[in-house]
Amino acid sequence: MTTFDDRERRFEAKFAHDAEARFKVETRRDRLIGAWAAEKLGLSSSDAEAYARSVVRADLKEPGDDDVFEKLREDLPPSISDEDIRAKMAECLDRAMDETRSPGTRGGGA
Repeated sequence: MTTFDDRERRFEAKFAHDAEARFKVETRRDRLIGAWAAEKLGLSSSDAEAYARSVVRADLKEPGDDDVFEKLREDLPPSISDEDIRAKMAECLDRAMDETRSPGTRGGGA
């Protein structure tokens, strides 16, 4: 095997690892923001978990965060502003990144 082939294989492995890590962080963020929204909607525990899963599924519709934002905007009352939703999404992303980097946490589980 050539040095080039070895480097290419390492690059591909790193790319796959980074993509998996990004997916875990985004999934964790979606669960966190879904739990927050469920609380704002006054959902019971089991309904809140189902709602959080629906937010995770919404994120799989298209690349980027717009699909999650649109779901939240549609479901939440108008008293919660777009800025509040986006700020909470950013906060949940930061928390998800911290949790997936820290040992002994859920690791972004879906």
